[in-house]
Order: sequence, then structure tokens, then C-alpha cells
Amino acid sequence: MIWLTRLNRVPLVLNSDMIEHIEVTPDTVITLTNGQIWRVRETAEEVIGRIVAFRRRICGPDAEPHETDDESGPGERDAAVPHTS
Repeated sequence: MIWLTRLNRVPLVLNSDMIEHIEVTPDTVITLTNGQIWRVRETAEEVIGRIVAFRRRICGPDAEPHETDDESGPGERDAAVPHTS
């Protein structure tokens, strides 16, 4: 959950896991996976920074980054991780 500010200066707490995409127009427009659209005063960079800070608080600063390489299949991704017996 991240704190943001609507255009009318009303605070908003948003579930960052629901963000589908962020558009940069004169305003920052956040579209959620349920179709809701929020316009906020923060820049896209600020929103991303708050998401990263939130996830670091939840997962810890040493958490492995999530890979988004869609070209490798599940077997290839698992093969790259060393397994100990």
C-alpha cells in the first residue's frame, strides 16, 4: 500500500499490486487491473519509488529481483537457479 495525493489534494492509499500501468500525461494517470483510473499529483517516478520502497519494507532489501524475461520457459528459469541437496 502506498500513499498518493489526488489532484484535489485528498490523500489516497493505493494497493500497488493492483496497478496495471501508469501514463504520463500532464497528470499522472494510474490504471488498476479492475479498470479504475486514478489521477494523482505525484510523478510516475515518485509513484515507482514509493512502490519500490514499500516492497523493500515487505520483502527486505536483499530480496532477489523478479525476472520478467518472457522468452525463457519455466524449465529454463528453474535451471538457472542452483539447487543444493
